[in-house]
Amino acid sequence: MKNVVISGSTRGIGLAMAKRFLMSGCKVTISGRSPVISDFTKAELVGYEEKYTYIACNVSIVSDVESLWKQSLVKWGIIDIWINNAGRNSPYQYIYEVETSYVDALIDTNIKGLIYGSQVASRMMLLQGEGQIWNMEGLGSNNMIQLKTVLYGMTKHALTYFTKGLAKELKGTPVRAGRLSPGMMLTDFITKTPDGEISPVLKEKSFISIFNILADKPEKVATFFIPKILENRKNNAHLVWLTNRKVMWRFMVSLFVKRKLL
Repeated sequence: MKNVVISGSTRGIGLAMAKRFLMSGCKVTISGRSPVISDFTKAELVGYEEKYTYIACNVSIVSDVESLWKQSLVKWGIIDIWINNAGRNSPYQYIYEVETSYVDALIDTNIKGLIYGSQVASRMMLLQGEGQIWNMEGLGSNNMIQLKTVLYGMTKHALTYFTKGLAKELKGTPVRAGRLSPGMMLTDFITKTPDGEISPVLKEKSFISIFNILADKPEKVATFFIPKILENRKNNAHLVWLTNRKVMWRFMVSLFVKRKLL
């Protein structure tokens, strides 16, 4: 089975994917900014202690990213799959209201972290002769503009362009790059602000109505992604959970069946 590194994998979709990879027999490097793995994350991974390791990494610091690769390589011998999942959201505010500190943190993680992770992984995978790099899309990747989330959406729009470009540059090599499109998920990105407070978006009835129709728990999305990642042999692959057909179907079904996530 494969050896996998996932940045930002102590909670949410990152952790859900890590668990699914472990269930599939893979070995996984869990990563986050905290110096040690949290009790919450350890509890979620009970039974797989011999198949995963935790390595602290701030993806906005290139030396941390390089260390993440090196330590994982020492642990597993080869890195088959590298997933750039670490991300930050921004306050639910208009562009001109967001404080500079949040802008800096957003760019550091969502843009610099994406670039550093892709650079390190592609460089080292070319040397080892194989590998897959996957980048996590989000709101903004499909050009949709959502008010008060424009800064976050901008970073995801950039991610899509960047990953397509990376795949083009890797064409003809044994290294592949692709994108993961998870759709709407019930995670802290939705329910909390960057400071851990309850998100003001939860007070908007129109948002909650649409969210309950279209969103899913990250475990369900991970169950869809992982087999396809493990089977993938295509460069510039794009795995999409919430397809247009699925959106249409859910709106139709919502007339008769009510889903409630929030």
